[in-house]
Amino acid sequence: MAATDPPRKRARRPRRTQSQEAGAAGALLAAALALPGVMPTAAHAQAAPDKGIFELQYLSYRDWQPGKNRMTVDAPSFYALLPVNDTTVVEGSLVYDAVTGASPLFFNTLSGASIGDYRTAGDLKLTKYFGGYAVSVGGFVSDEQDFLSRGGSINVQIFSEDRNRTWTLGVAGNNDRINSTNGLAVDEKRNSLEFVVGVTQALSANSIIQSNLTYYTGHGYYSDPYKPLDTRPTTRHTFAWLTRYNQYFADLDATLKLGYRLLFDSFGSTSNMVEVAWAQALPAGWIATPGLRYYTQGAADFYYNPPWPKGYGGEGALYSADTRLAAFGALTGGVIVSKSLWDDWSIALRADMYRQNTAWRLGGPGSPGIQTFSARWFQVDLTKNF
Repeated sequence: MAATDPPRKRARRPRRTQSQEAGAAGALLAAALALPGVMPTAAHAQAAPDKGIFELQYLSYRDWQPGKNRMTVDAPSFYALLPVNDTTVVEGSLVYDAVTGASPLFFNTLSGASIGDYRTAGDLKLTKYFGGYAVSVGGFVSDEQDFLSRGGSINVQIFSEDRNRTWTLGVAGNNDRINSTNGLAVDEKRNSLEFVVGVTQALSANSIIQSNLTYYTGHGYYSDPYKPLDTRPTTRHTFAWLTRYNQYFADLDATLKLGYRLLFDSFGSTSNMVEVAWAQALPAGWIATPGLRYYTQGAADFYYNPPWPKGYGGEGALYSADTRLAAFGALTGGVIVSKSLWDDWSIALRADMYRQNTAWRLGGPGSPGIQTFSARWFQVDLTKNF
C-alpha cells in the first residue's frame, strides 16, 4: 500500500534507530547485524537482553497535491523493553495520532470538508527464551473514532547450534470493527490472519541476510465508506516476499543496507519495492544514514480512472476510483542523523520526502488523469538504555 494517506498503523515496536545500534567508531558492525526480526541487538539476537530500552518518539507528517494541502498528522509515541529475568523480556508501545486537514474523495479531488480524527493504540509482547528457541506472545488494540482493531500474535524463533541462523515462524490475527461517521458503514466487520516464515543467516562476521515469506488472508468489509460508490471484494489475500541484506565495511566504518519486496494482491495488483541505505560513522559519535526507496504497483482489477463515475457497473458491482489502487510509481528519499549522548542516552533525527507519479510506474503506463502526490515526514527519537 502506498503512502497516499498518513501512516495509520497499529502500535508496534518502533524501528531501532542507528543511535541504538552503534555508538563509537567501529560499532556499526552491530548495525550490520541488526536486521528486523533479530531482537533486540546483535549481541542478544538469540538470548534475552540484559539491558532495558526506553524510547520517546515524535512523528510529524504532511501531504499535498499541486496547490492543495491535504492531511497533517502529529503522532507522539512511547516504547519500552524490560528484561524480567535472564530468560524473559516484556516490551510494549503506545501511540497517539492526531489527524487534521481536508477530507479526500479521490486522489486529486478534495471534498472541502474539514476533518479531525485521532487514533490511540498500544501493544504488549512477552518473549521467553529456551536455549535453542524463543517464543513471543503479543496483543494489541487500536481505537479511532470510526475504527476499532484488536488482535494478537504468536512468534517462534529457532536458533541453529552455531547461532549463525535463526528461523522465524509466526501468526497474527486481527478483528476489526468499522463504524463510519457518515453512517454508511455501521458495525461492519473484518477479520484476518497473517502468517510469516523466514530465515536470518549470518554470512560472515560482517554480513547478514534475511528473507521472509508472508501470507495474509482476510474477509469482511474492505470498501471505503467515505468514497462514493466504492465497493470492493469481501475477501482479500496477499503474498509477499521480503529480503534484506546488510554488509559492514570495516575500513570505512560503514554499513550498506539493501532490501527488496515483491507482493501479489488478490485485488489484482502486483507491487515491487527496492531500497538502499548507507550508514556512515562520523567523528564525535555521529552517524548519518541516507536512503532511497523506489516503489511501483499495478492497478486493482476494479479500479477505474477518474472522472467519476466512469466504469461504474451499477449497484453491487465492484468499483473504486480510489487512486491508492491505481497504477503508479513512487520515490522516497530520506536521511537519519543520530548521536550517542551521555549516560546511555541517544538521539536520532529523521527526514523523508515522498513523491508519487503515474509516469514512474515500472512495466507499463500508469493510470491516467492523476495529479502528482507528495508527502514529507520528520521524526525524532530519544532513547535511553538502562
